[in-house]
Amino acid sequence: MSGTLYLVPTPIGNLGDISPRMAQTMAQADFIAAEDTRVTMKLLNHLELKKPMVSYYRHNSENSGQSILQRLLAGESCALVTDAGTPAISDPGEDLVALCAQNGVPVVSIPGPCALVTALAASGQPTGRFTFEGFLAMNKKNRRRHLESLRGEERTMIFYEAPHKLPATLKDLAATFGPERPISLCRELSKLHEEIRRTTLGEAADYYDQNPPRGEFVLVVRGAEPAQEEEATLEDGLARVRALREEGASLRDAVKQAAKELGLSRNELYDMAVNDK
Repeated sequence: MSGTLYLVPTPIGNLGDISPRMAQTMAQADFIAAEDTRVTMKLLNHLELKKPMVSYYRHNSENSGQSILQRLLAGESCALVTDAGTPAISDPGEDLVALCAQNGVPVVSIPGPCALVTALAASGQPTGRFTFEGFLAMNKKNRRRHLESLRGEERTMIFYEAPHKLPATLKDLAATFGPERPISLCRELSKLHEEIRRTTLGEAADYYDQNPPRGEFVLVVRGAEPAQEEEATLEDGLARVRALREEGASLRDAVKQAAKELGLSRNELYDMAVNDK
């Protein structure tokens, strides 16, 4: 019988965010797969745990993933952790989860810290519908192509960004969505210098052009305003009546259907249709 892969979130800044279940899961796992074993070692020391670890990160995910899978199939349990946040979210852990799913290995996701949810909740932007876009490409052409695909996006958009890329990203966001589009820049979440700056894309681009950014950012950008549909006119209704009449409908039935379809006054449309030459 195979073991289980546990996805264990780790604090995004504040060690007080470790839940008893997160700590218990790491304590009970046979081994830990870590993005950076040095970072995870500090966490284990804080929890007073000693566990065998293997390295699992983007550049060794293929080989390491197969090795972890074989241990899971042999019956061992593994706790997958990242340096901060929830594994498999904008993270190579998604490949390991897919590998386990393909091979019938149970995967259990432990609830816990996640920067995108934390930022969205405090952003002040609409939260009912959103899309997570992760990190934008470093290549300027690819980054702009990605943003162009979102030009008409009406949902709130969430991006992760590193400080050294932030100024260029903000300029591209402003160029794509307009300088007046609202944005919340969430920095160093849960840490001592946590900051949420609610402004516009244009103002944010100007500010960070003059003030070098520090710390990791989550960008929460308001979606586009829904396109306003033009109201139908009586002339539109009359054109629809003519089309229905040509299909064989009586004048009364054509007016009734056209008025219902276009949200027009049946009486006004009928009077116009009667006088139509």
